[in-house]
Amino acid sequence: MKHLQLNGQLRKLEGGKATIKALRRQGLVPCNLYGQGINNVLFCIDTKELKKLTNTPDSYIVDLVLDSGEKYKAVLHESQWHPVTDEPLHMDFLLVTDKKPVVIDVPIVVTGHSEGVKMGGKLLVSARKLRVSAPENKLPDTIEVDTTNLLIGKQIVAGDLNIEGVEIVSSKATIICSVRPTRSSAQENAAAE
Repeated sequence: MKHLQLNGQLRKLEGGKATIKALRRQGLVPCNLYGQGINNVLFCIDTKELKKLTNTPDSYIVDLVLDSGEKYKAVLHESQWHPVTDEPLHMDFLLVTDKKPVVIDVPIVVTGHSEGVKMGGKLLVSARKLRVSAPENKLPDTIEVDTTNLLIGKQIVAGDLNIEGVEIVSSKATIICSVRPTRSSAQENAAAE
């Protein structure tokens, strides 16, 4: 899996809401890092730098470098956004260790030209990411889904996928893509019958 370095500044839990609002006015996003074996680490990241992580369809292991010299490997666990301005309000990161598998959303790449589309159907992609669990060195950058043999009225679900060394955490019934009949293909089938 790809890595992305983010630089952060340690912050203290003093001052409450007024301190948090002051940070946001400076263009900083309050963040929290937690995980097994460490105390919670409070820090903040520049909003522009954070966009490298949030404004992309890719998933990354984040290499956090704090101004105190501490370095951590983490994944973005949860994010809060302003409901009107869509600005980031708070980010939670989860520590990545060699002892526990990493749970992360991985982008789906749909490949192939479906038989159902050749017959006049329409390919609908319902899921763009799947949540998976694996050791860090086994995490894929993307999950490739081949639609070549997909016929009209058929679908591919998360339970159909088998990735070596990776467990799919998303529901097995999650529909990834399907081929639906169009009006013209339905009329051709009715005429043929």
